This record gives sequence, C-alpha cells and structure tokens, in this order.
Amino acid sequence: MAVRRVSPQEAKELMDEEGYAHVDVRSIPEFEAGHPAGAYNVPLNHRGPAGVAPNPDFLAVMQAHFPKDAKVIVSCQAGGRSARAAALLEQAGYTNVADATAGYEGKPDPATGRFVPGWRPSGLPVAIDSPPERTYSSLQPKK
Repeated sequence: MAVRRVSPQEAKELMDEEGYAHVDVRSIPEFEAGHPAGAYNVPLNHRGPAGVAPNPDFLAVMQAHFPKDAKVIVSCQAGGRSARAAALLEQAGYTNVADATAGYEGKPDPATGRFVPGWRPSGLPVAIDSPPERTYSSLQPKK
C-alpha cells in the first residue's frame, strides 16, 4: 500500500474527521519552538554537538505507542524527513500512513519553483506547549 501524500489542510481534516494522530518527526528543539496543535513528537533524527544523527529508537517508539493499523500522519519541517519516516513505517507494516508533504514551514514546488506553504503558513492551529504524554521525553524508551 502506497503512503498517502497530503496537504496541510488535508492533514487537519484527517485529524478532525477520521481520528488520525499527527506525529511530528522533527528534532525536540524544533518541536518545542512550535508544532501542529495536538501533534506527538517522535524525532527521526537528533541534533547534537556532532551534528544530526539518526534516532535509533524511532521505529521502536512508534511501535510502542501506535499499533500497525493506527491512522498516522507524519510531518517535519519541509517534507524530506517525513517522507523517509513514512517509508520506514510502511516497510515496518503500518497500513494507514499519510505524509504531510509541505511540512510545518513549507517548501518550493520542484515543478514550478513556487512556495508551497506548510502547516504554520497555512494558518492552521499551532502550539508551543504539549501535554507531557505527547512529548518525546515521555514517549522514548526509559534507559
């Protein structure tokens, strides 16, 4: 089953009308600076002193909190990380994954060069704070 690609508006409709969970795969600092209201944070990568490194726990955290038939939208800053996250989830057996292709901020359309607005520039609900159970510190495995 192919991953569904959705606009920010379609992502919001899926959340409101079909009960999709929104998973922001950006880093913890990016998420804390602002994210789609109601989103969970499960970073695909971590930023550290040595730069960006893959999050080795990404799939394990997703599997611990979202069953394989869960309705999940993944998003990032501009669509690159979410496309990778969606592909990983599909390979792991997830069957209801949607990729918010323009991400949180947006990106240029490769065909036209025009800016495609993401979640925030589209005027959709944004949050800075999150319920603790939606932050990565509560979702990550306890070590």
